[in-house]
Amino acid sequence: MADWAFVALGSNLGDRRAHLAFARERLATLPGTNLVAASAIEETAPLGPVPQADYLNQMVLLRTDLAPRELLAQCAAIERSAGRQRTVRWGPRTLDLDIVRYDAAVIADADLVVPHPEIPRRPFWQRELAELMPYADAR
Repeated sequence: MADWAFVALGSNLGDRRAHLAFARERLATLPGTNLVAASAIEETAPLGPVPQADYLNQMVLLRTDLAPRELLAQCAAIERSAGRQRTVRWGPRTLDLDIVRYDAAVIADADLVVPHPEIPRRPFWQRELAELMPYADAR
């Protein structure tokens, strides 16, 4: 049975809207995955110590047969396809994809923590989750 996954999208380099659209398109075509809904796009100030431009952020709700680690690997591949280079922690990026929640899973590994520990410090994620939750509750 497929699981619900909430994936956050962010971009602050280049054509930010196009990067988010690219991510939505690619996520929707992952094996065993349907993009059920997407939140509104909002602009937010960057987080962290690195000076950089504002971000466009959005969250999508996926129904997926992919396991959390498989989804994480696919998200990283989509980021790379959009030109993402991991050079500076908290630095600017063409595309950032984060698994915020994965159904009722609780994962605490070095490279994957679900629910994402930054939810309490990211009001935009809280708004986006609230916007998408009715779609997940309508199972």
